[in-house]
Order: sequence, then structure tokens, then C-alpha cells
Amino acid sequence: MDNNQHDVPFIVHESIVASMERTIKRLWILCVVMFLSLVISNALWIYYESQFEDVVTTQSITQDVTQDSDSGGSNMFVGGDYGEAESEENSGNY
Repeated sequence: MDNNQHDVPFIVHESIVASMERTIKRLWILCVVMFLSLVISNALWIYYESQFEDVVTTQSITQDVTQDSDSGGSNMFVGGDYGEAESEENSGNY
């Protein structure tokens, strides 16, 4: 049985480990920076949105319409409100 395993010199192993430690440290710094960026960004959006006030206004609109017509048979006016026309000659539903 031929064993093809080779020994790696200790100095090569140490340089690889040191390189990996630097890479891991940089990745941790990147993770912290990204997390802080996310928190700060969301805090700024909440601050921006809290400057505005939501106002809901409800209005009850009433219209009093008086309509005169020559024939007395009109029950619609320009505003689009359908209702009963009051006429002096003929009062009632049309």
C-alpha cells in the first residue's frame, strides 16, 4: 500500500492560518458595518416618516337644488343628482 501523503512545512501552515484569520476578521468587520448600516437606515426612515401627520377629513356635502322647467317634467340637474323635481304646475314623481 502506497501512502501518497506529503508533509506540509510548519511555516506554510502558519502563513495560511494567518491569512485565514485576517480574512475572518475582515468578514466580521463587514458584518458589523452592514448591520449598523441597516439599523441606521431604518432609524432614519422612521424619523423621516414620523415628520408627517396623517389627516383624514370627512365632509358631509349637502346640496339644495331648485329647478324650474318650462314643461315641468324634468327630474335631473347638471350636477348628476337624481331626485324629484318640484314644479308649480305638476308636483309629483316623474
